[in-house]
Formats: sequence, C-alpha cells, structure tokens
Amino acid sequence: MGESKRKHFSGEFKAKVAVEAIRGVKTVNEIGQEFGVHPTQVGLWKKELLEQASGLFDVKRSVTFRKFWGNTMASR
Repeated sequence: MGESKRKHFSGEFKAKVAVEAIRGVKTVNEIGQEFGVHPTQVGLWKKELLEQASGLFDVKRSVTFRKFWGNTMASR
C-alpha cells in the first residue's frame, strides 16, 4: 500500500496562510482548501504568527538601537 509522505512548507508559505487567516475574510476551512492544508494547521500557523508578531518589532528595535548607538550605551 502507498505511504503518504509529510509535506514540508516554507516559512513564506506558512506566513501567507497565517496572514490570510488573520485577515478574517475567509473561514479557516476555505483557507485550508485554497492552500491545500488542513484547517487545524491554518489555525496553528495563525496562532504562532500572532504570538511571535511582537518579537519582530523588539528585535528590529534593538538591532537599530545598536547600529545607531553602538556599544557606548550598552556599557553604561
């Protein structure tokens, strides 16, 4: 009998699906059907994106801060 292999999705694809779910225009079932993934997976990616969204801005701010100020402020 044929064994089905696991699908591996890129981060870009997961983000695209999660953003579509966050927009709230379509149901999770519609999004899953459109992108060929299970609705539960859509919900998990949406949850993960929402949980990590604030971290994107925190990292960017600290990198920008270090580029601008260098180590002069960090040593104080």
